[in-house]
Amino acid sequence: MAATNTTGTRALINPRPGIFALALAAVLFLSVPASRADEGMYPLSEIGKLNLAAHGLKLTAADIFDPGKGGLVDAIVRVGGCTGSFVSPEGLIITNHHCAFGIVQQASTPDRDYITDGFFAPDGRAELPAPGLTIRITDSYTDVSAEVLADLPDTMDYTARSEAISRRMKEIVARAEADHPGKRADVSEMFPGKSYLLFIYTYLRDVRAVYVPPRSVGEFGGETDNWVWPRHTGDFAFVRAYVGPDGSPADYSPDNVPYKPKRFLKVDPAGVEDGDNVFILGYPGRTYRHQSSSFLAYEEDVRMPYVADLYRWEISVMEALGDEDPAGAIKMSGRIKSLSNVMKNYTSKLQGMARLGLTAERAAEDSTLTAFIAADPALAARYGDMLDELERVYVSMRQDADLSLTLEYMNRSVVMLSVARQLLEASDEMLKPDIERRSPYMERNLRSTKTSLLRSLREYVEPADQRFLREFFLDASDLDVNHRIGAIDSRLGETNVEGAIDEFISAAYGSTRLTDSAFVANCFGMAPDSLSAIDDPFLKLAADLRPAYEAERSRSVERRGALTKLNGEYAEARELLLKKDFIPDANGTLRMTFGSIKGYTPADALHAEPITTIRGVIEKTTGREPFNTPAKIVELYGKKDYGRLASRKLRTLPVCLLYNLDTTGGNSGSPLLNAAGDLVGVNFDRAYGATINDFAWDESYSRSIAVDIRYVLWMTAKVAGANRIIGELGVGPVD
Repeated sequence: MAATNTTGTRALINPRPGIFALALAAVLFLSVPASRADEGMYPLSEIGKLNLAAHGLKLTAADIFDPGKGGLVDAIVRVGGCTGSFVSPEGLIITNHHCAFGIVQQASTPDRDYITDGFFAPDGRAELPAPGLTIRITDSYTDVSAEVLADLPDTMDYTARSEAISRRMKEIVARAEADHPGKRADVSEMFPGKSYLLFIYTYLRDVRAVYVPPRSVGEFGGETDNWVWPRHTGDFAFVRAYVGPDGSPADYSPDNVPYKPKRFLKVDPAGVEDGDNVFILGYPGRTYRHQSSSFLAYEEDVRMPYVADLYRWEISVMEALGDEDPAGAIKMSGRIKSLSNVMKNYTSKLQGMARLGLTAERAAEDSTLTAFIAADPALAARYGDMLDELERVYVSMRQDADLSLTLEYMNRSVVMLSVARQLLEASDEMLKPDIERRSPYMERNLRSTKTSLLRSLREYVEPADQRFLREFFLDASDLDVNHRIGAIDSRLGETNVEGAIDEFISAAYGSTRLTDSAFVANCFGMAPDSLSAIDDPFLKLAADLRPAYEAERSRSVERRGALTKLNGEYAEARELLLKKDFIPDANGTLRMTFGSIKGYTPADALHAEPITTIRGVIEKTTGREPFNTPAKIVELYGKKDYGRLASRKLRTLPVCLLYNLDTTGGNSGSPLLNAAGDLVGVNFDRAYGATINDFAWDESYSRSIAVDIRYVLWMTAKVAGANRIIGELGVGPVD
């Protein structure tokens, strides 16, 4: 973002001093207190080892997950990139408003604005289809580590090692899917270079919206309140999964029937109170708690500042364009929402890392680890060069970061370039045997790849795309002599660069056919000769950029191979040093975390209570976005009409809950469950200081947030009048 980054993105990418120069004395590291034992997002393989009764839960591990017999986990599903849970025998799922946002966005127009007004289907025929959205159910898992890692000698070069592991994972998946017709398989890396699990999944492809509250409820507080406590956001929605008449997964059809889940959650309208024990089952995305200080330094100095700054600028561009174009605003709303979430998350992470001195603390630990390894000849023989090798990888990444980040985020940001590159990749990859293709173009993934490609065109707004491409071309023109991008330089010349950029953009966007979904769909999978014969400026640009992207991919594969091996060794050595077994980092697989409803002290002399109420909604209400509360809520508040949903302790209607569970991205929509396993809330966020959870967890500041089930029921019954849903939940009348 050369023209808008006043701090200078490239200034952030200069190599910092070596990690060992930052290391403190070993005694300082050893004096740091360990995290409490309830840290952790426990995978299915670890639940049987937990003493749940000691944590106040009234369930056994077998009640939650019993291989071959099922359990509570059968009610927990992945909804796109979020989590959800079945709450009725008719396939009804509760998740977050922001997880269902794409459904109403795609169906909205300026004249039929489901984003603003919300959506409710009075009967099954009116439920709103969600093209491309899938529901994933975990069926089973198997440890396949030995097969993945067999015969990989330490002398194998990093690229070969990375490619060998990737191929074996593909082979295991192909065999598993042949053995389980109609199922999906995935191999997930639990510990890099150490532990791999094969998961068997059921995927449901017909998903429909049932009730999505208006934006003034589901996004109450907007970006002002995002990642902030206290919250008063009704971030929930109901969707339904359908299958074919024979009960098997099927694409959308009016003849499909609601899915019958093996298990669904019981909803407890009594909710929970301060101090009650709770737990979550869900699909957290990624954490990075077992990484070296070299990794943390790269994130803190290079990648996260770049992304936060870029997204902040892209959001400002889209918002300004949306002010002049209501239809475009709807198309860009989902993208703005997503980028805003990441931008604020990264900003908070950077503040948290600086406040806690996290990188320096890990550097001190790495220094201690170095001394620990050197003191034992056997450890020195196995791990002696490991930390130096890790540092060398990240120094190399810093040196190439300007080029790497420009290429990566130009492809992510510029829709026309991304579409063109995917068409070229599909054309080449589909000539290869299936097992040798890149994952998006394997037969098992072609449908979702093509669906995602066409969805990007539905959200395409040309003026924004032009602005983004212009900025990335400016960034490319500013790269140093060792990192030039020939395909861009050849289009810009050496003088009047900005004029050349504007000329290219005007001609390219004026003549491209890649804005036509039907044309793009027809080109997907086209033979290379036929595709190269098409005279389109973005296809030509993508073809000319191919050497740069292939070189970047080769560097990435080599680094990934190195980091897989080295991070596995790093985790092993740290376990020996700390004399403890680590919980695997979150990786999108089903996990459990537990704790209690609990406030905290976010700053000196401040204490935050763990339950917000309807009074807070009214106090924040201004009548303008993002605090424009619906009139019905104000009316019911004035009457104190909460039915039987008022808190027995607070004597008013709860809205959101705060708790000390260990969550991260992907846990959005996860069910918050009481000690008996009943649904009492829907997780949707973390407090601002807890964004650092991805790198480090501490009970004193790590807090997550859910919408209270009592507010969900009240909104559904009293405000929306969606008694059809209340009846299906089986909670009885709420009056």
